Amino acid sequence: MPIEAARIDPAAFQRLFRHHAGGVVVVTLDAGAGPIGFTVTSLSSVSLHPPLVSFAVDQSSSSWPHLSAAETIVVNFLGHDQQDLARRFATSGIDRFAPPVAWTRRSSGEPVLQHARRWLRARVSNLYPAGDHHLVVAEIIEVTIVGHDALVYHGGTFHPIGAVDG
Repeated sequence: MPIEAARIDPAAFQRLFRHHAGGVVVVTLDAGAGPIGFTVTSLSSVSLHPPLVSFAVDQSSSSWPHLSAAETIVVNFLGHDQQDLARRFATSGIDRFAPPVAWTRRSSGEPVLQHARRWLRARVSNLYPAGDHHLVVAEIIEVTIVGHDALVYHGGTFHPIGAVDG
């Protein structure tokens, strides 16, 4: 029998999704106050025409005020050997862009992680309040593909996935 939404235990909800694998990316941006970046495991493709992606971000995140003011973002897809980078951009209270992180700026101003396997640049098109998060929808305007391996998050830890053709 289904459990009513009002009675769902937050810990049970977290356990449920802890065992749902998600690809690992780092979203980077600069809305005028310097580079900002954070780890995301909720990236989804939304539409092909136009090309849209979405992800969720906690309203209480220190990155949220910057993201809510950003016009564009870069989504850096992490490779199988970049668990340390994923952890770094998930850690609060540190300079996530400090060495040894290697990064550059696009000519359009957004920070890009130099060793990301793939990345996309996107224009933020919509921000939707969704509970204690906001759902971000962004239209892809540029894509770079360097490799095909991936990093996923499952069971509370990062796991490498080898190269996939395509």
